[in-house]
Amino acid sequence: MKRVFFLCCALSLLLASCGGQKKTDGETMYSGDIKIAVDESFKPIMEEELQVYRALTPEANVTPIYCSEVEAINLLLKDSVRLVIANRRLTENELASFHARKFFPESIRMAVSGIALITNPANTDSLLTVGQFRNILTGKITEWKELYPQSKLGKLQVVFDNPNSGLIHYAIDSICEGQKLASTLTALKSNEEVIDYVSKTPGAMGVIGANWIGNVSDSTRLSFNESVRVMAVSYSGHATVANSFKPYQAYLALRQYPLTHDVFILVNDPRNGLPTGLMTFLTKDRGQRIILKSGLVPATQPVRLVNVKDEF
Repeated sequence: MKRVFFLCCALSLLLASCGGQKKTDGETMYSGDIKIAVDESFKPIMEEELQVYRALTPEANVTPIYCSEVEAINLLLKDSVRLVIANRRLTENELASFHARKFFPESIRMAVSGIALITNPANTDSLLTVGQFRNILTGKITEWKELYPQSKLGKLQVVFDNPNSGLIHYAIDSICEGQKLASTLTALKSNEEVIDYVSKTPGAMGVIGANWIGNVSDSTRLSFNESVRVMAVSYSGHATVANSFKPYQAYLALRQYPLTHDVFILVNDPRNGLPTGLMTFLTKDRGQRIILKSGLVPATQPVRLVNVKDEF
């Protein structure tokens, strides 16, 4: 028997002050014009965040650039943007490029997310181990029957969101442990394209961000997008219903879902201007409540788990 939880947020009501020291170019923590770079896998949540932020801070004009993680971090390294939303912190080599500038970007945890594995609704096989997923990514498993002997789906088609996405970086580092990905893997242009492709392709397995799979009509976030099937993943050598977990908020919060990871705000703002103001909003009460609503887990505010039903 596995318990399914509803995640509630016990957030302190911390409100940012309306002041802010003016900068020489007219930018403050609450006004000005900036561009930010966002890993495309976080587009749904950032659209919600920015909608509320603009309403609360009308003198702040924030333009998001939704792109791959590689492109987003390159924009930060080139000083083209001063704030990035990504799946990871900067590496030592990336930080070294800031030595001459004598100011180093901060990495602030914003949320807890995960990689979701999706299949076509007609595919009834929905249990997988981390080891099997690793073998799929490295090309050791190429047919559905190698996972499920009774399967008649044939070739296993793995589809990522983007060839330079943070999901691929996570897969290489955390799942494959540095092993080379198979050349047969496919990358499209966005998470939306992956969902659409998998919903129409019986033999496909999609790899997307966890905040793309929620059923928007379900406020409890206990159901997923009905156009695809979400797989349950197990740490162990043999996946069963009892030891496998789907990327529900509670299992992300408890790190029971094996493909869980943190989401970071990378901010390079020595003048404490508008990027710092946006970072403050994202990590305080209002911004963290939006994260909770999106299906992810707030990183900087306390949460509590409430058991709402049993799943047999």
